[in-house]
Amino acid sequence: MRQRGFEIVTGWQDKGIQLPQRKTAASAGYDLAAGEAVTIAPGALAMVPTGLKAYMQEDEVLTIHIRSSMAVKRHLVLMNSVGVVDADYYNNPDNDGHLYIALYNRGQESVQLAKGERIAQGIFQKYLTVDDDVAGEGAARLGGWGSTGRGGKE
Repeated sequence: MRQRGFEIVTGWQDKGIQLPQRKTAASAGYDLAAGEAVTIAPGALAMVPTGLKAYMQEDEVLTIHIRSSMAVKRHLVLMNSVGVVDADYYNNPDNDGHLYIALYNRGQESVQLAKGERIAQGIFQKYLTVDDDVAGEGAARLGGWGSTGRGGKE
């Protein structure tokens, strides 16, 4: 039985997308790369496609973090500080669960990202819920970004 991992999203299979890997035995994160070349102007936001989706258990989350080299050397930050990918984002009807990295350029010059350049890292984690939590009773995700709470009970 599959527990957690990455797949290439529909329509990106022939675009040379590589599945993320940890680089050392003690690395927590799986390196996520740009699925296509992107230029980010100073003071601008770019939604960088990865060509990937992630599957995991229902009590897990994939958190997305900026690679330190992107932050320190390139002046890029994640627009939402830490990305949160819920288990039910996988295969959602709006975008197949495609992982995009929301990068903001805090620098004075444009930043060019090459296709395949490692830009972020994803860390799978278990999470806890409170007593009497009912969020999963009848609710279903209907959509992609920002869609939590649009389906089922609200």
